[in-house]
This record gives sequence, C-alpha cells and structure tokens, in this order.
Amino acid sequence: MLRNIYEWTMKLAAHKRSGAALAAVSFTESSFFPIPPDILLLPMVINQRKKAWLLATICTVASVLGGLFGYAIGFYFFALIGEPVLAFYNGQAAFDQFTAVYANWGALVVLAAAVTFIPFKIATIASGVAGLPLLPFLAASIAGRATRFFAIAALAYFFGPTVRKFIERNFTWLSIVLLALLIGGFFLIGKI
Repeated sequence: MLRNIYEWTMKLAAHKRSGAALAAVSFTESSFFPIPPDILLLPMVINQRKKAWLLATICTVASVLGGLFGYAIGFYFFALIGEPVLAFYNGQAAFDQFTAVYANWGALVVLAAAVTFIPFKIATIASGVAGLPLLPFLAASIAGRATRFFAIAALAYFFGPTVRKFIERNFTWLSIVLLALLIGGFFLIGKI
C-alpha cells in the first residue's frame, strides 16, 4: 500500500498542477491534516529541480497561512468547544497551568514543531488557545517552516537522483522510520 502511495506521489509531483496540490497539503497540514507536505515536496523537487526554490516558497507560505488558520481555530473556537469541556471535567486549573507554561515557551514550541516532525497543527492550535501573541507566532512559524522546507528542497536539488534511488532501494525501512517519527511527534506533544 505504501509503495502505491509513493508511486502516486511521484506521478503527482510531475503533474502540471503539482504546485496547487503542494499548497493545499501544506495549508491543511498546518491546521488539521495529518500528512506532512515533505512527502510531496521531495519528489516534486527531484522531478522539477529548476523549480526547487519556488516549490519551497509555495510550501512555506501555504504552511504559514495554514498555521494562521490553526491559530484561529484555537483562538476562536476554544470558547465554544474547549471551555465547556474544561468545565465538565473541572480542568480549569490544569488549563491555567498549561497557558502559563505556553506563555513563556510558546514561540519556541512553535519553532520546534515547525522544524521537526512534532505535529505543527498541534502547536498552531495551542498557540491560539493560549493566546500567544501573533507576531512571535508568525516569526517562529516563518523561520521554522522556511528552514525545514528549504533544507528539504536543497537536499533534493543537490542530491535528487541519489536520494530517489536511496528511497526506492530502502522504501520499507524509510516508511517505518517516517511512521516512527510521526508517532514520536504525537507522543512528545502528549508529554509537553
């Protein structure tokens, strides 16, 4: 099954509307979708090396805009959904502790999630819930997402054919590692 997804991704990477697909995945991953855009960015840059920096820019901009949407979800809908749940479970004290910690470390949490495989959507929504000021949120999001996506684009640009051969030769192991990183990211968020 994963091999079929890989083949589909490689075909999509060569499609004339691949940039729009990359933007859509990047936007939604930052607010609610579970699949990271790296999965599209890497093959797209391998297939379209001349567009490497444009693709990284599309990925970054769409991801930051999606992060703002995630922030809005946390900021505007927490009162509608989250507060009644807190009241039902008598969890206001725990939430107050969370927001105090997030107020001190929130921008660093956003930066870490933006660069690593910690789910970025969790950091964006939590930023809205905690009321992290928008300017530090945006700065951390732009810096982290640009670092991540331009690094991936650079690796694919400079080592593209080698990377593709490596992926195809070690696909099973790389799939296991990617899955472990995603699960580890969700586990790490649970510990924060």
